[in-house]
Amino acid sequence: AIRRGMNWCFGMQSKNGGWGAFDKDNTKHILNKIPFADLEALIDPPTADLTGRMLEVMGTFGYPKDDPVAVRALQFIKDTQEPEGPWWGRWGVNYIYGTWSVLCGLAAFGEDLNQPYIRRAVNWLKSRQNMDGGWGETCASYDDPALAGIGESTASQTGWALLALLAAGEVDSPAVARGVQYLIDTQKADGTWDEQQFTGTGFPKYFMIKYHIYRNCFPLMALGRYRAQRRLKG
Repeated sequence: AIRRGMNWCFGMQSKNGGWGAFDKDNTKHILNKIPFADLEALIDPPTADLTGRMLEVMGTFGYPKDDPVAVRALQFIKDTQEPEGPWWGRWGVNYIYGTWSVLCGLAAFGEDLNQPYIRRAVNWLKSRQNMDGGWGETCASYDDPALAGIGESTASQTGWALLALLAAGEVDSPAVARGVQYLIDTQKADGTWDEQQFTGTGFPKYFMIKYHIYRNCFPLMALGRYRAQRRLKG
């Protein structure tokens, strides 16, 4: 069953090495410029966040690094990295989300985490940490990339940033310690977190989504991963 599922996923890889959500090689951007284009979302091009997820799956199931599918995917990841280090996120707001998905994928697949392109992403995340220890990013970063990683701290985006840093081997870094403390300090008495901001993406720039589970599941994932890694270090 696993082999069949993986073979189906491999069949969805686009020619450029990446994956979209629903289709392959659906990359004719000119279609988004026609007058009746639905919120510039008529196509489903491959994105770094989804490609990172596929690398994570391949790593989880032990596929070798020299697998042709993985080689093409890794090249797609490198080709789509922003100059400062992050990756654009299609399905969550935004560069914090994309960078989290990619770094988790690279780590699971066994990439050397000391490579310069990975360290650029790590350093970018650290540079975007807010004074309160959390991370946040405004939806406006889809319109203005200068706002990448900038915004009021949120529980979900802090969770993404922490998961990304933990995947990159940063469990002992001060940035991670501050992020963990932010989540502890902002947790409510009933165990949940508040989050007023929209951190889910429907159609970039036009349609944002508030997934209410995000504010709880991602902080818990980050705290759990942090505790597990700390225990492994003794």
